[in-house]
Amino acid sequence: MTEAELRAAIEQVMPGVRDDLKRLVSIPSIAFDGFDHGHVERSAEAVAELLRGAGLPEVSVVRAGGQPAVIGRRPAPPGAPTVLLYAHHDVQPIGDAAKWESDPFTAEVRGDRLYGRGTADDKAGVLAHVATLRAFGDKLPVGVVVFIEGEEEFGSGSLERLLTEHRAELASDVIVIADSGNWSVDVPALTTSLRGLVGCIVEVRTLDSAVHSGMFGGAVPDALTALCRLLATLHDGAGDVAIDGLVQRAAAPLDYPEDRLREEAGLRDGVHLIGTGRLVERLWTKPSVSVLGIDAPRTFEAPNALVPSATAKVSVRLAPGDDPKKAFEAISAHLQTHAPWGAEVTVTLEGDGLPCVIDARGPRYDAARAAFKAAWDGVDSVDVGVGGSIPFIATFQEMFPDAAILVTGVEDPYTKAHGPNESLHLGVFHRACLAEALLLENLAAVAPKGR
Repeated sequence: MTEAELRAAIEQVMPGVRDDLKRLVSIPSIAFDGFDHGHVERSAEAVAELLRGAGLPEVSVVRAGGQPAVIGRRPAPPGAPTVLLYAHHDVQPIGDAAKWESDPFTAEVRGDRLYGRGTADDKAGVLAHVATLRAFGDKLPVGVVVFIEGEEEFGSGSLERLLTEHRAELASDVIVIADSGNWSVDVPALTTSLRGLVGCIVEVRTLDSAVHSGMFGGAVPDALTALCRLLATLHDGAGDVAIDGLVQRAAAPLDYPEDRLREEAGLRDGVHLIGTGRLVERLWTKPSVSVLGIDAPRTFEAPNALVPSATAKVSVRLAPGDDPKKAFEAISAHLQTHAPWGAEVTVTLEGDGLPCVIDARGPRYDAARAAFKAAWDGVDSVDVGVGGSIPFIATFQEMFPDAAILVTGVEDPYTKAHGPNESLHLGVFHRACLAEALLLENLAAVAPKGR
């Protein structure tokens, strides 16, 4: 199909695609423990029906001990390549419901954005694939495998088993992972690096049990104060990570203005940025440490007693090129070495994920950049890093080493993925759908022929 024909076809299918996105958002498909996983089942079945309705002759709901995924296939025309289209249909929990301005599972249009949990991350990725299939109808120029995961937000625990069990039917020349973002609403991006992740639980113990704070305070250390002092050693005075042995590297030559970052992050007036170096390095290619939670008595329930033990959840993002196993050893050694006042420190690995770097050179990546440029009306795309983690990309790289991996997405800096009031910019969504359709047409001409 010509570019003009694809533009017209995407324009025609988008109203129905937006309606289907709203219906998919209404299913609270949270794969975390403690939530009703029947909703994840319903979401998988809804996705399967969307793929069948979009013309894929082979669609099945599959699992490998975890939450349900969906695989849909249409074989390649003679001599044409096969493209795998990835997204995930599970979503993050909503957090504090009071911070949402509308029901998180009732998609609501306000201005040029669609609000709701999963509107962008990543049910819009699912519908971008559906929009592309609908636009082509029976004229797909390439073979397509659609793989929609059901537990990405919960760590992709069964993904490797799924990929192994279905390796033959998932084998592709190009893999499009629609789970990232764009440089801005007006500038598309191809993600070429992501940080890795080490999550750990840090427990500090100083006493066998709580004792009177007046009778013993001043000589006996409480665990909560010890934990605070220990966590403070994870950064130096400038806010750089102070753990020896972690990797850092240079970032893309992009300028990220401080005023833009402050606005996009919602940083309060007077609060300083932390760390040193270019902002894109601090955000994409240097390690970061965040304390995500602390278990200790709540203030209004706390007695006048020294706390015997306190626990923190610590998240460390790793620079591309680092090794999560070695990084955890370095983190654990740092915490043990810096334990204040001889406090007992226990560090438990909660989970980790590999960083990744993608060598985005060659005709298949050029095909993607050309598709972005056309969809964004002549605006060149930029290659970006992402500070977040998608560890399974490394798994795809290992299992399908000859495939070109294109990390795309529908998000923008104001999406607020994982937070309250997550939203999708409808203009970006339209362009992303068009770009994917143009990409498939471009890949038919440039990807290697045959397998």
